[in-house]
Amino acid sequence: MIHTQSNVLIDRIAPSPTAVRNLLIVVGFGLFTAILAQLRVPLPYSPIPLTGQTFAVLLAGAVLGARRGFASQATYLALGAMGVPVFAGSVGGFPHLLGPSGGYLWSFPVAAGLLGWLVERGASRSVGRLALALFVCDLLMLAVGTTWLAILYQAPMGTVLRWGAYPFIVSDAVKIAAVGLTLPRLVARQNPTQL
Repeated sequence: MIHTQSNVLIDRIAPSPTAVRNLLIVVGFGLFTAILAQLRVPLPYSPIPLTGQTFAVLLAGAVLGARRGFASQATYLALGAMGVPVFAGSVGGFPHLLGPSGGYLWSFPVAAGLLGWLVERGASRSVGRLALALFVCDLLMLAVGTTWLAILYQAPMGTVLRWGAYPFIVSDAVKIAAVGLTLPRLVARQNPTQL
């Protein structure tokens, strides 16, 4: 792949990747996810807080592509599993990956990787295609998260959806719009003759 023709924003900004640069980008986005995890709003009717994590996941996939997007979120999970307080509420440790938020957390690398794969195949070239890709990846996170809640709490799906999906519809729509409306313009601006 010729990097100047890449649909991945990071490759258009810095078209000569090195192992060190990629490592710094991956770790940087993992830490960015940790920072946004601290933007936390507890919900009285749900064991899952509203956080900025999913925005970081979507941004990682959209900006970094499949491998680096996946790796950034896997790095985030690895740091948390090792006890670094990167999860929402400044906590860490492997047990948090098995708690109420576990399903969402485990889905982060897959969602970022899938979105990155879709971006690499042209989803970032139009607002509509990118919005659809973002929606699919966000839906993946919600589906895995609510499925885990259903297993963990042995609760009916209606209850689980009220805990783990419905409260996040508006905030997720805002996150999708924020990425979906800006990324195609940024990609086009980096190399308008390629679009």
